[in-house]
Amino acid sequence: MSRQAILDEISTYADELIALRRDIHMHPEVRFEEVRTASIVAGKLREWGLDVAEGIGITGVVGTLQGSRPGQRAIGLRADMDALFIEEQTGLPYQSRVPGKMHACGHDGHTAMLLGAARYLSRHRDFAGTVHFIFQPAEEAGTGAPAMIRDGLFDRFPVDAVYGLHNSPGMPVGEFGTRAGPILAGSDFWTVTFRGTGGHGGAAPHLATDATVVLGHFLLAVQTILPRNLSPIEPAALSVGHVAAGAHGSPNVMPSEVVVRGTARYFQPATQATMRRRLEELAQTLAATQGCTAEFAYEPLCPPTVNTAEKIPVANTAAAALVGEAKVGEVRLSTGGEDFAFMLQEKPGVFMRIGNGVNPDGSFHNVHTPHYDFNDGALALGSAYWASLVQEELGLEDR
Repeated sequence: MSRQAILDEISTYADELIALRRDIHMHPEVRFEEVRTASIVAGKLREWGLDVAEGIGITGVVGTLQGSRPGQRAIGLRADMDALFIEEQTGLPYQSRVPGKMHACGHDGHTAMLLGAARYLSRHRDFAGTVHFIFQPAEEAGTGAPAMIRDGLFDRFPVDAVYGLHNSPGMPVGEFGTRAGPILAGSDFWTVTFRGTGGHGGAAPHLATDATVVLGHFLLAVQTILPRNLSPIEPAALSVGHVAAGAHGSPNVMPSEVVVRGTARYFQPATQATMRRRLEELAQTLAATQGCTAEFAYEPLCPPTVNTAEKIPVANTAAAALVGEAKVGEVRLSTGGEDFAFMLQEKPGVFMRIGNGVNPDGSFHNVHTPHYDFNDGALALGSAYWASLVQEELGLEDR
């Protein structure tokens, strides 16, 4: 069957995929709480005749489909299922019904696209080998992929290659993009806790050691790490995302403890090491100047996402067969993080981008924002990409 025929057939049940996606959107579940979503996924896979394993990496699901032609090769196709701790502000009829939780990264769409591919391939098994449909929890925490791997994902479901797909706001619907080598950054968290004596900020500030003064100097000093400790051509990001101190009802009390947390993004291990070292050095030095102490903690989260160069032509050809070569391009490096990186450390593969749309004036709502929504116009195309990829990997002669 031609790749256009694949898209045409999937488009006949696109409305069902949209309804499924919107149902998942209305009921977002965050890291390792994806019980309802996983149940829907497992139920659909069984309905279509796939072998299903549940509870892999706590709430992960894997559906397995054997081709009708003999073949020893196997590939894995991965979609993430979890939502974020964000209050949705889209005002859509299918807006999140769970306060403080939202599918703000399109994982509802990713899940629906892979289900659409499973439905199609269950009816068209004319490929040689095995496809494992991997539905992963807790991508946003960076812990879902390693949890599934520790639970024996690739031992129980061995694959020769593994592939991921993520929507990209700002890229037109109908376009795809990826790149060989690094595509997404390594992502870490860090925490500094400054401690002083605290005290009465009005009556006796001179008798206290003030951790907020240290905080102020530290926040500014963090912004010097990249331009003065890394090469100007080395991509990296270092940001503060959380500051907590004192009590709102007691503004006259100098807090004895201040906590500041942030993220570090990198592509090279040496860059990661430099940022980690300088954060701690600045925290300790600045605390000492004010008679305070600093406690530093660094939490490596995800390594860089690195595509296998030899697999790029496979993924690009699968996409180009649907939209034409002119609409499959090379994307720029991004300092976003993705725990699919752990799977690519285990197996060769590619992380592909699919366009989520852009307004005529060039504007769009980005992921991780309260007004974001997955573009349903990309659902059938995403499902067709997965099916096209299976044909490219398993429908031809063994590679």
